[in-house]
Amino acid sequence: MTIQPLYDRIVVKRAEEKQQMQGGLHIPDSAQEKPQEAMVTAVGKGKRLDDGKIVPLDVKVGDRVLIGKYSGNEIKVDNQDYLIIREDEVLGIIEGGTKLATAS
Repeated sequence: MTIQPLYDRIVVKRAEEKQQMQGGLHIPDSAQEKPQEAMVTAVGKGKRLDDGKIVPLDVKVGDRVLIGKYSGNEIKVDNQDYLIIREDEVLGIIEGGTKLATAS
């Protein structure tokens, strides 16, 4: 099953991040902070302006983006967790590097 978001909405999958405390203690999923880095898996056609024109989105499929901790609506498709967010909830696009971004 695939999802095709409408207008200025984007489907993203949060980055997987395993967290351990010093000393090797495991932090349960319920106590972990949600990663703010995500991979764009689908994008809508663009934002519709008041005059009816559609402006294309700045993000594209495959982009790594930073999102807010509580952004979007969580959905589950084929046992995979995704978020549907609006483009204006994207804080930035990550270019280069492979290390996960963290909030300070």
